[in-house]
Amino acid sequence: MNLMSASHDHQEALLRTCWIKMKIDTSLSMPQLPEALSHAGLHFTVATEEDFDDIMAMSQGIYGGLDYLPTRYSSWLQETNRIVILARKHGKVIALESVVVIDGGETVLVEGLRVAPQERGKGVAGVLLRFCSELVKSRFPEVKVTRLTRDDQLGPKDYQKYRIITKQGILLVRFRAEELKQRLSELGVGEVHSSVIDSSQEAAPLRLDDTTIQRLYLSTDLMHPVLPNATIIQDWQPFKLLSSNMAILLKKDIDWMVDDLANPCVASLCTFPFRVPVGDDWFYLNIDMFGKEESLVRQQFLGHLQKHTSTLKGHVMCQMFLEPQLWETMADFCQHTLGVELVKEYTEQCVVEADMV
Repeated sequence: MNLMSASHDHQEALLRTCWIKMKIDTSLSMPQLPEALSHAGLHFTVATEEDFDDIMAMSQGIYGGLDYLPTRYSSWLQETNRIVILARKHGKVIALESVVVIDGGETVLVEGLRVAPQERGKGVAGVLLRFCSELVKSRFPEVKVTRLTRDDQLGPKDYQKYRIITKQGILLVRFRAEELKQRLSELGVGEVHSSVIDSSQEAAPLRLDDTTIQRLYLSTDLMHPVLPNATIIQDWQPFKLLSSNMAILLKKDIDWMVDDLANPCVASLCTFPFRVPVGDDWFYLNIDMFGKEESLVRQQFLGHLQKHTSTLKGHVMCQMFLEPQLWETMADFCQHTLGVELVKEYTEQCVVEADMV
């Protein structure tokens, strides 16, 4: 790239940045948002690094202490396909919403919605969501669909508004890393390629490198029957099987597994553990499991636990998303074989979408 081209691109980037900020500042009384008439004190701004402490103060206790935002906030601000919007009242941050464009520009994923405790139940979330929707339509007119993931009970109005992509059971357990390592050692769990718990001769699970991931997920139809609605759901984020989405996923710290390269029945994605604000020395481990063969699910679950708790010290909250029909037996396995504590009874992750209007 020559200097003139680089300068031109820099000027365009500055203009885009200024346009976005101007759009937000001049859209506070948009006629498309009648609710804003009762929220005249709200002001919308783009989130910055300087807002971090205010956002964390507003977010205390959110998600039962499993808030991922402290570890991802800075990287969110660097993503060119993402906008993080704050709602302020009398200058104070009272709500946050993030929208990220995926699926080759056709889908906007809504994430991270949170409202300060004292402002909940006042319609702030609805106004913020509508504002973000209008902003997306203005900046990304090619977006056709809005997607989001929920773990609450869907009501009749939700079924009228959204199409359901898939549902998965949520299995949430907690344990001390040192105690689990001891238990895994007693059970004989070693490297992921050794099948030790089951007496069957099934092939051990395989960890995938980037090249194999690309080939398996993009160049064949092998994963379509394994994934729900041919969708990769990674830590609450649903992605279609597109090269642009794989580029996003491969930048993350994810451990990918399948049971077989030629005829996969079960696949899984595990985040590398990160700290969460439950307390000192608390970590979070997220495992997205796809497939219905329980013995294979168990193998990959143990493989992820063995690898990602081996260097940890302290408490771990582990959340696994899996086929609803496997929840009960896997919960029993966790409690009575692994000796870990079940945090919640059965809950569901629902991926839903609606057309942009």
